[in-house]
Amino acid sequence: MFTLKVDEEIELALVEPSFAPIYFEIVSREREYLSEWLLWPPLAKSEEFFLNFITKSLHEYADGKTMVCAIIHGNELVGNVGLHNISDPEKSGEIGYWLRERFQGKGIVSRAVKQMMMVGFELYSLNTIFIEAAMENTSSRAVCERLGFKLDKVNAKPSELHGREVTHAIYRMER
Repeated sequence: MFTLKVDEEIELALVEPSFAPIYFEIVSREREYLSEWLLWPPLAKSEEFFLNFITKSLHEYADGKTMVCAIIHGNELVGNVGLHNISDPEKSGEIGYWLRERFQGKGIVSRAVKQMMMVGFELYSLNTIFIEAAMENTSSRAVCERLGFKLDKVNAKPSELHGREVTHAIYRMER
C-alpha cells in the first residue's frame, strides 16, 4: 500500500479495492451528514459503487490525472482527499475532501489538504491549485482560508444539491 505520512496521527493511503467495504460502511452510517455538501452519497448504495470509484481513480492516477487517497487517522479510515483534474497545459489541479462527522474539528482535513498541496506543487509541478466549497459550508471555507487559499470567484449560477440551490466559492493557491 502506497502511503504518505502527514504527521504522527495521519497518513494518506492511495485508494485500493480493500477500502470499498469501509467506505460503504461509513457512508451507510453517515449518508445524511455527508449529503449536506456532497452530491454522491445518495448514489453510494453498495460496495460496488466504491469499487468502481476506486478502479476509476487508480486508472486516472496511472494516467497522471488524479491522486485519490484515504485519510487514515491512527489505524482508522476517516475520510478522503484527492487531487483531481490535473492539467498539464494549465499546470493546475483541484483538491476535494470529505471527513466523517466525529473527526471534524481536529485539524485532520487541514493537515491532509496541506499534504496534498505539497504533492500537487512538488510531485506534479502544478502552478495553481483550486478548491471549490459551498458558500454556506463555513467549515470547508475555513480550511481554504486557514491554508492561505485566496477567494478567486463565486460562481454566478447556483447548482442544485438535493433539492436546494447552492452557490460555490472557488479558492485558488499559486505556487
